[in-house]
Amino acid sequence: MVSDANLQSLSSYLKQLEKDHTIPPLEKWNPEYCGEMDLVIKANGEWWHEGSPIRRQNMIDLFSRVLWKEEGSYYLKTPVEKIKIQVEDAPLLVTQVDQIEIDGQTYLQFTTQTQDVIVADQQHPVFIRSYMDETGESEERPYIKVRFGLDALIQRQVFYHLVNYGKLFDEPHGTCLKLHSGTTQFTLYME
Repeated sequence: MVSDANLQSLSSYLKQLEKDHTIPPLEKWNPEYCGEMDLVIKANGEWWHEGSPIRRQNMIDLFSRVLWKEEGSYYLKTPVEKIKIQVEDAPLLVTQVDQIEIDGQTYLQFTTQTQDVIVADQQHPVFIRSYMDETGESEERPYIKVRFGLDALIQRQVFYHLVNYGKLFDEPHGTCLKLHSGTTQFTLYME
């Protein structure tokens, strides 16, 4: 488990980050692994610490800025330490989608519960993948790539807006949703 000194160091770093309101250059840092923290990001987007939900949105926003994925595991990463956490599905949750105009092109812009803003493109594709819950039930869910290997689950009501922005087609193997964002097309196959 993570020591109190490590938590104080993480807390100090996060306070500075809060003032800047930016995503730090996590890809440039190679900190020491410091153990695991009892922090779980649930499949429904809730953040839990030591068995209780985190109610302070600003704390969730701060933690989200130092989220890192490496070899299938998730971490909170600072210049001097890397602390492993648990993520049930995707660490981020899309709560809004809009169409925006840039240089005469229409793009899809996604906003997460932690105020990440992502414009769908080749580096940030929209896709469907299977998620299996703790009961063994599997369902197809929509996601978008965000940063540093992190995905964001697109909430159901947001997905309904996406359907309105795209075109549905019946294919032999199921329904297909085609979306355009700028010059990039995304094809989502749904059963």
